[in-house]
Amino acid sequence: MARGRGVLAGARRRRLNAGAAETRPADLAGWLAYLETLHPSAIALGLDRVRAVRARLDAPLGCPVVTITGTNGKGSTAAMLEAMLRAAGYRTGLYSSPHLMRYNERVRLDGRDASDESLVDAFHAVEDARTAAIPAIPLTYFEFGTLAALLLFARSAPDALVLEVGLGGRLDAVNVVDADVSIVTSIDLDHRDWLGDTRDSVGREKAGVFRAGRPAICGDADPPRALVDEAERAGARLLVAGRDFTAVAEGNQWRYRGPASERFGLPIPALRGRYQLDNAACAITALDALRERLPVSANALREGLVSVELAGRFQVLPGRPTRVLDVAHNPHAARALAGCLASMGYHRDTHAVLGMLADKDIDGVVAAVRGQVDRWTVAPLPGPRGASAAMLAAALARAGVPGDRIATAPDVASAWRSAREAAGETDRIVAFGSFLTVAAALAAER
Repeated sequence: MARGRGVLAGARRRRLNAGAAETRPADLAGWLAYLETLHPSAIALGLDRVRAVRARLDAPLGCPVVTITGTNGKGSTAAMLEAMLRAAGYRTGLYSSPHLMRYNERVRLDGRDASDESLVDAFHAVEDARTAAIPAIPLTYFEFGTLAALLLFARSAPDALVLEVGLGGRLDAVNVVDADVSIVTSIDLDHRDWLGDTRDSVGREKAGVFRAGRPAICGDADPPRALVDEAERAGARLLVAGRDFTAVAEGNQWRYRGPASERFGLPIPALRGRYQLDNAACAITALDALRERLPVSANALREGLVSVELAGRFQVLPGRPTRVLDVAHNPHAARALAGCLASMGYHRDTHAVLGMLADKDIDGVVAAVRGQVDRWTVAPLPGPRGASAAMLAAALARAGVPGDRIATAPDVASAWRSAREAAGETDRIVAFGSFLTVAAALAAER
């Protein structure tokens, strides 16, 4: 009798899975909405589900892979790697997250965003693999998208692949791929609910991308002991900034020294900020580690550095008043933003548009940037994680910002337009605090 019930239950599950296939979305927007329904949690770290679905996809990657994680700087480092590899004539694949304006930005093939059609086709294939199991394997939005990206890369067969980790490293979906080179750009506190409250705990999680016998690059000159210990335990070849490779500014150029090369007279990266030299050094160290499989000339390095583009990383929009967009959403990134603002030269007043997620260190971000801002407009972000305008205004008040210098707006677009109306020709506007904040400001500019 028990066996009969099991057979009937299995048949019912198969019918349910078949029914799901019959009601699949027709377009990319529909698929993205559908992906949000497949797992009860937005974040569910772990590799078992992703590995199980990937094993059914038959999507081997036949090219060198660089995996990049870090509290900040991973997106910039990935963009520079892509730009230098493309300048050298290689076909590239780049996976990054989150996106600013369109989901397609997350998957780039040879410098171009993936098309709606290719993404939808890949989503169908992942759904086939996911529902082939009985019961169907639940995947988060990020896990499903990562598998679709890996499938597209396998189909397009690039010469090199750059993968940006979403959160942490050890249990992030990207870590199902065994990278030929791993990079940890920086280690600081963020995502504390998932990665812990100390640099050691964060470093340990990020070091989970290291692989035995393969280069493990750390762009943090003071790595936590746990990261070093994890590299030793994994048997990875750890290369640390300041010890094994360096970036030294020399006027309007800079010099790189690493374990395999020394390069003089390099152009300052097109991405603004002194800290971008550190990210560029990580990228060059990775390319040097792959030089036998992917040789890159000095000219290609230079071309990549001056041509690289990445929206939302101290992005200065053309025209007046000066308008700056930065996705800085933790104190480490906010300190870098403050340093860049301080180095920009004279502006009569700086108007800030601030929107953040409630689970971020709002007080720490405000404290880092407060000295560079004269007037603030705060706005809520959409969704259950968005901080309210009242929450942001309270953080500013705790930091000692006078009430007459704080305004509120119903949304970021309104805050951006208000700041533009209030700013004079010699003023400056900076929108920061989240990818969502930058995306809304960019949309308001159009």
